[in-house]
Amino acid sequence: MICVEVLSKKIRTIFISLFLIIVAISCSKTDDNTDNTDTEPEHILLEQIPEHIIMYEVNIRVFSSEGDLAGVTSRLDQIGALGVNVLWLMPIFPIGQLNSVNSPYCVQNYTEVNPEFGTFSDLLVLVDSAHSKDMAVILDWVANHTAWDNPWIENDSWYTQVNGEIIHPEGTNWQDVADLNYDNNEMRLAMIDALNFWIQEANIDGYRFDAADFVPFDFWQQALNVVDSATDRELIFLAEGARADHFTAGFQMNFSWNFYNQMKNVYNGQPATLLYTTHITEYQNIPAGKNKLRFTTNHDESAWDATPITLFNEENGALTASVITIYMGGVPLIYGSQEVGIAETIPFFSNYPINWEQNPDMYQTYQDILNFYLNSEALLEGELQDYSTNDVVCFTRTSATEEVLVIANIRDTAIEYDIPSGFQNTSWSDGFSGQPLTLETSIPLNGYSYSVLMRGIE
Repeated sequence: MICVEVLSKKIRTIFISLFLIIVAISCSKTDDNTDNTDTEPEHILLEQIPEHIIMYEVNIRVFSSEGDLAGVTSRLDQIGALGVNVLWLMPIFPIGQLNSVNSPYCVQNYTEVNPEFGTFSDLLVLVDSAHSKDMAVILDWVANHTAWDNPWIENDSWYTQVNGEIIHPEGTNWQDVADLNYDNNEMRLAMIDALNFWIQEANIDGYRFDAADFVPFDFWQQALNVVDSATDRELIFLAEGARADHFTAGFQMNFSWNFYNQMKNVYNGQPATLLYTTHITEYQNIPAGKNKLRFTTNHDESAWDATPITLFNEENGALTASVITIYMGGVPLIYGSQEVGIAETIPFFSNYPINWEQNPDMYQTYQDILNFYLNSEALLEGELQDYSTNDVVCFTRTSATEEVLVIANIRDTAIEYDIPSGFQNTSWSDGFSGQPLTLETSIPLNGYSYSVLMRGIE
């Protein structure tokens, strides 16, 4: 059995090496590459990626009492009703047992499904069901490190060493994982081989790459090029990081940590104008067609920081923060749990089933917010103009056919906001109810409230 496994690894390594030579000769996909067109299912991604994505992060352990893939599949209709078109599954792989804290980011095997979550067939059912509901599925990939009991550990040159000893990632407290050595080409090829496995065998639609700033640029460029070139399907590549070279390497998106942190700052008394400044700063050096992933929480923040209900001062504050984050620009992310207003921190090292029936009004409001976003040409593609003050976020997004005006009070007290002169005595419709409204010289705003208005452009 050991000899068969070694031979299999060698065969895969030889295959990938030959493939890399072909890619080096021609880095673009050719028009005559039709091998997969008759066998692969029709793909469901939107034509314009990633501008029109609404992403939903899935912490598998919270979706049902069993905390498994079937629990996620059973809630796809409720997720889809939010307007979601991309599911990001947190790591699905077996978790290492040596030095373990039961983190899904401690990968014991890159090509297996964690039995805790179900079987490979359960994953296929989830992916097929999501595709049938016009949702793509991306996997969370941990490229920087592995579990200490991952079979790769037998190849000690594949790992970073100090004084002959394999180490955990330098500068972190991640004692449960061993740091990979990207100077080793054999390890790189094995990583690319594993990435291709899930694209080809499970029909997934791309990856969110964990700790992407820790992995060298040249590997990302090599890996994304090879994986993307191995299929005619459109793939999504999201980097958990903030390096500018991610976009050059082939990522379409990376994380908007600055905007998230600035949102917390303005809710703690800093000027609301900082949000627009941060947005412009984040986007000024990003290539056309690339984006920042915008969020008010994710698995790390809801576990180690606090949930939006706590950070942004109850339900109204959390919803107002979401409206600003989603509508100002970038690709919106919803972390599974925020739509029903969970107040307490949410672990991902252990099961934590959520009561999905709580706060139905909040769930409905998220539906309204996200579906208006997905159906608004101005919010998806329009030019941004800011009119914010110290306490009120105010901006417009304007396309060729419509204009959307967002006014949001980020303080807990009522404010009378002076309407910018160019909008005084103008007619609008409420973005959610469609009711007509005429703006006068000012508008009253309750604490942590927002108004979303729209009008057509002739």
